[in-house]
Amino acid sequence: MAIPRQLPNAITIVRILCAPVFLWMLLADDGADGALRWWAAALFIVAIATDGLDGYLARRHDIVTDLGKLLDPIADKVLTGLAFVGLSILAELPWWITIVVLVREIGITVYRFAVVSDHVLAAAWMGKLKTVAQAVALALALLPLWTIVGDWIWWVNGVAMAIAVILTIASGIDYIVSEVRGARRRAAG
Repeated sequence: MAIPRQLPNAITIVRILCAPVFLWMLLADDGADGALRWWAAALFIVAIATDGLDGYLARRHDIVTDLGKLLDPIADKVLTGLAFVGLSILAELPWWITIVVLVREIGITVYRFAVVSDHVLAAAWMGKLKTVAQAVALALALLPLWTIVGDWIWWVNGVAMAIAVILTIASGIDYIVSEVRGARRRAAG
């Protein structure tokens, strides 16, 4: 069955548009553990899950585009970035974590735009692993599971967030090293 050529990109754009709605839902009642918090977490989880869907559809139907390669990681960064900011605004996540993550994410995004006329910097395996780790850590932090299972979930949240931050830093270093090596190869060839 053929799918419309722009469907994967449309899914990516919808993910970007969901991000401010998610943030509003998270902050509307000051992050209380009520229905809006659960709905915000659910929207985040559904939106971040579409990351796999758009990529799968594009690869499966051989409709991968440069626009998709550029927009897909931006959509992830917008959604996860707003989640980090929202959790920090609610004082549920230290601002230094949000700042470290945002510096890496914005830095790589700015670099992607800077080199787009030369080459498209697609997401690398470590960047994809970082996104999965961030998605899991953020989902755990957003879902008010402490109301169901108790305070021990905060420890699980902390471990998941530590893994996400470590992978965020490591993947940023990996991008820099890969790009330096690629620039050397392009200059030599």
